[in-house]
Amino acid sequence: MTAVLLFVAYPPYNLVIPAFVCLVPLLWRLEDRVDPSESSARAEGAAKLGFWTGLLANGFVLYWIVVALWHFTPLSALGYFATIVILGAWWSALAWATVWVRRRTGLPLWVVFPLLWTAVEWAIGHQGEGAFPWLGLGTSLTSLPVLVQWADLAGARGVTLGLVWINVMVFLAVRRRTWRPAAAAAAALIVAAAYGVWRERTTLLRPVTVVAVVQPNLGFREKVASRDQDAVIEQLLRLTARAESLPGARLVAWPEGATDGYFFDHRQWEAWIGDMVRHTGIPVLAGGLDVQFYANGAYDTYNAAFFFDSTGSDATWPSYRKTYLVPITERVPFVNPRWFGSLKWFGGFGHGDRFPVYRLAEGRFGVLICYESAFEDLPRRYRRDGADFLLNITNDAWFGLTAGPYQHAAHLVMRAIESRMGIARAANTGISEFVDPLGYTHKRTPLDVQRVEADTVYTTAGRTLYVRLGDWVGLLALVGSGALLAAALVRGRTAADGNA
Repeated sequence: MTAVLLFVAYPPYNLVIPAFVCLVPLLWRLEDRVDPSESSARAEGAAKLGFWTGLLANGFVLYWIVVALWHFTPLSALGYFATIVILGAWWSALAWATVWVRRRTGLPLWVVFPLLWTAVEWAIGHQGEGAFPWLGLGTSLTSLPVLVQWADLAGARGVTLGLVWINVMVFLAVRRRTWRPAAAAAAALIVAAAYGVWRERTTLLRPVTVVAVVQPNLGFREKVASRDQDAVIEQLLRLTARAESLPGARLVAWPEGATDGYFFDHRQWEAWIGDMVRHTGIPVLAGGLDVQFYANGAYDTYNAAFFFDSTGSDATWPSYRKTYLVPITERVPFVNPRWFGSLKWFGGFGHGDRFPVYRLAEGRFGVLICYESAFEDLPRRYRRDGADFLLNITNDAWFGLTAGPYQHAAHLVMRAIESRMGIARAANTGISEFVDPLGYTHKRTPLDVQRVEADTVYTTAGRTLYVRLGDWVGLLALVGSGALLAAALVRGRTAADGNA
C-alpha cells in the first residue's frame, strides 16, 4: 500500500493527501516488530520488509527509466534494476535501523523515524557518482507551493523531515486511537500554510528580464538519425528568429544537446549563431556537446551549454559543462569512462568543474542542465556568486509520454523557493516553463509540440537562510541518526552487561 500511495502522491498525479499518509502502512508493519511480545519482533524481518517495500515503491515511481534508457542502449535497462535494488537496500537499512533503535532505546517513533528517513534521503543524494536525489519525499508537495514556502529556511530536506513526521503522527493517531497526534499534525500543517501565505504576500518579486525558451520538439530518433545536423541548427535558428520577435525578449534559451554533433567539429554553427545574435542584439544560450583535448592525445567530452553574448561571440565566456551526470547513460559510476568509449550513450561524459555566472545588461544567471535540477547545491552556489535567475535546459525526449517529464520538472519548484530565484526551462520536447521565486509555474508547455514561449523571469533581494546555511537539516539528520545508532549500541551493551 505504501508503494501505491507514493506513486499517486508524486507527479503527474499530485494527489497531495496520499503524501501525508503514504508511510502509515509501512510504519504499522514496522511497529509490529518492535513489540517484544510479538513473535515477529525481529529487526531482520524488518530489513526484508523494508527492502521489498522500497523495491516496489521505487519500481512504480521510476518505471519510466526503462523507457528512457532503452533509447540509449538495451544494456542500460540494467540501470533501472540496479537503481531500484540499490534504493531497496537503503529502505532495508532504514527499516532495520528503525526497529533496532526502537527496541533497544524505547525512544519515540516520532523522533526515530523522521531522522533516519531524512538521513537516508541525504545519503542517496550523496553517493558520489551514483548520487540519485530524485524525488525526495518533500517534492510530492510541489503542486501546492504554499505548503513548501518554508523550504527557503530548511530546503527540500526540511520539507521531507516535516512530512515524514506528519506521517508518523497520523500513524500514531490511528494506531493508538487518540486525537492528540492528529492534532499535532494538523497544527504543523496550519503553521506551514500560514508561513507560506505570509511569504507569498510579503516577498517582493523584482523583474529581471524576458527570456524566450525554444522547444523544437525533435524526437530522440529524429535528432540522432539526422545525417544533416546543419538542418537541425537551421531549424533552431528559425525558431530563434520567432523567439526574438516576441515582445521584450532579451535572451533566448535552446534545450540541452540541441544537436547530436560537437561545436568544435562544425565551426559554421558558431558563425551562424553569432551572425543572428549580432543582427538582433539578443544573446543565445545553446545546449551542445563540448570536448577538451590533452597533450597526450587523450580527451574528455562534456554535455555543455555555450553562451553567445550580445556581441555574437561565445569566446568571452567559458562553456558550462554539466557537473552531475545521469548514472549509467552519461557516466557509469566509479569506473573509468574510457572503458565505454565504443558504446555511444553509455557512460563516457566527463564531469564539469566550472560554474560561470553569465551576465546580461539586466542581470546575471546560472545554468542547470537536465538532471542537475534535482541537486540543491548548484542553485545555492549560483546565488552566492551573484546570480539573479537560472536557466534549466533539458532534453526529455527519451522519457516518452511517461511520468518522467513531470517528475523532472517538479524539482524546479523546490530550487526556486530555496534560492528565491526565478527559473526559465527550455526542454526539447517539453515540459518548458517559467517558475517564479515563489514556486509557481507559468506558460507551461505540453509534451511533444513545437513551441516558442517568452516570459519575464523574476528575482528577489537578499539571500535566504537556506542559501546561507545550506542543507543544515540533512546534516542534523545525519548527526541525529548517528546519535540514535550509538545510543542503541550502548543500551544493548549495558543490557548485556546487566544480564551477565
